[in-house]
Amino acid sequence: MNFEHIYDQHKDLVYNLALQYVQNIEDAEEITQDVFVSVYEKMNEFRQEAKPSTWIYRITINRCLDYIKAKKRKKRFAFISSLFGLSNQLLYDSADFNHPGILMEEQDKMKLLFKLINELSHNQKTAIILLKIEEKSQAEAAEIMNISVKALESLFQRAKNNLSKKMKDNEGFG
Repeated sequence: MNFEHIYDQHKDLVYNLALQYVQNIEDAEEITQDVFVSVYEKMNEFRQEAKPSTWIYRITINRCLDYIKAKKRKKRFAFISSLFGLSNQLLYDSADFNHPGILMEEQDKMKLLFKLINELSHNQKTAIILLKIEEKSQAEAAEIMNISVKALESLFQRAKNNLSKKMKDNEGFG
């Protein structure tokens, strides 16, 4: 496997997937860089049991989830620190919705939709992103998530139901 070829073939896939998770250009760029550093470091470990794109999707999803967890930890620490007078700086604000594919007049609705999607469990969020935003087939999404198609169908159904409830509960949507 040639790294340059892999990078050229998958850079847009990685960036777009990261952008779906974090909804911020700078964060998506940082995650993309981290993913390709990891791909470069682990190229010799790739056993080719799956397609390179599936392997790269898994790495990207894991990096995105790690990034989100780290942001939440920083935000929690900043809040706790501010209670004790150590800091009053907010390190992460979800109002920082910066997605280039969304028209200005639609940004408020999309910001709210992504906020609600972000409240789902990581697996439910991943199922929605892969199936509806990335438009992967159920078989592809199941392979990327390393679960059966039946498990994916069930997970996606729960995600849709939970998202629907959240949308009904939120008066600003609709």
